[in-house]
Amino acid sequence: MRRIHTFTLLLSILVACREDVEIRPPEVIPVAPSDSAAIIGFYLLNEGNMGSNKSTLDYMDLFSGEYRRNIYADANPSVPKEMGDVGNDIRIYGEKLYAVINCSNKVEVMDRRTAKRIGQIDIPNCRYIRFHGGYAYVTSYAGPVELNPDYKQRGYVAMVDTTTLQVMARCLVGYQPDELEIVGNRIYVANSGGYMFPNYESTVSVIDIASFTEIKRIEVARNLHRLRADRHGRIWVSSRGDYYGQPSRLYCIDLDNGEHVDSLQVAVSNLYLDGDSLYLYSTEWSYISMSNEITYGIVDVARKQIVSRCFITDGTEQRIQIPYGIMVHPITKDIYVTDAKNYVSPGTLYCFDRNGRLKWNVRTGDIPAHFALLEE
Repeated sequence: MRRIHTFTLLLSILVACREDVEIRPPEVIPVAPSDSAAIIGFYLLNEGNMGSNKSTLDYMDLFSGEYRRNIYADANPSVPKEMGDVGNDIRIYGEKLYAVINCSNKVEVMDRRTAKRIGQIDIPNCRYIRFHGGYAYVTSYAGPVELNPDYKQRGYVAMVDTTTLQVMARCLVGYQPDELEIVGNRIYVANSGGYMFPNYESTVSVIDIASFTEIKRIEVARNLHRLRADRHGRIWVSSRGDYYGQPSRLYCIDLDNGEHVDSLQVAVSNLYLDGDSLYLYSTEWSYISMSNEITYGIVDVARKQIVSRCFITDGTEQRIQIPYGIMVHPITKDIYVTDAKNYVSPGTLYCFDRNGRLKWNVRTGDIPAHFALLEE
């Protein structure tokens, strides 16, 4: 099968099934096709504005060059409120597509080719998902969305059976755990404490998978967020800083050297690891200047060095208001960057070639953020 299933349901049927939600037919947008045999397309999860129930799912067919918006609504006309409130992560495992819907307190589970709904996993304030040995591991803030320096509810990682979609166990970690990574028989979790300003968390929790218990924490920096494992025995983790005097930074935990922590003087909002190249950007907000500073770069993880201060080379980064998502095609090396614009209107997906020159762009849903590559 070389492309996602073409949906043909009529708009009138959709409206009849969901009278409380405005439904628009999906749009097919011709863009430049690329023929990379192993990768047939990718999904783009749009977060939507918090509280507005506007998370949507788009699909890019890399063989036909077609971009389809809001395919979940088309594939699932009987689901009353579509995907839900704030899409926070998306991954493919086996034949299933998993979308973490944060404020709807669920992981939406779909067929990886058709986006047809299979079921859902109920997890409160869920954040990010990874897989290992037939199980999904999902971080959860556990408590309500609430800014409180004395927040009492520790977060946890949920272990989910991917066959039954049942939560099998929970492992307590720090406050407001965000991204996680699995290396060998351990899970590494970036604790943020993001609800607890100014009392942010500053550790990475380490979970032993066999016992599913937290065995220790690694001190890194305040307000941790992104986390990636490279092929050199290192974990790369980003700190958001405190938005005042402590800036965002990138940290490296050397697992083969007693978990030694190094840092690089580069701000990070999001990142994508392709081989030894860690592509990143930052939209760093400061409450001192009351403005964002936007930067782009590439880190060589083998040498632990910044090798580029901007991977966009033709000046078109000036068109991007708020970079919000990033992915690199593993074969063509095309670079995809999304623009959330003003956070309340449709965003834009930009595609750059491996040399950083703009190839095309298309309109997306609101706050385009998270990618999942679809293989043949």
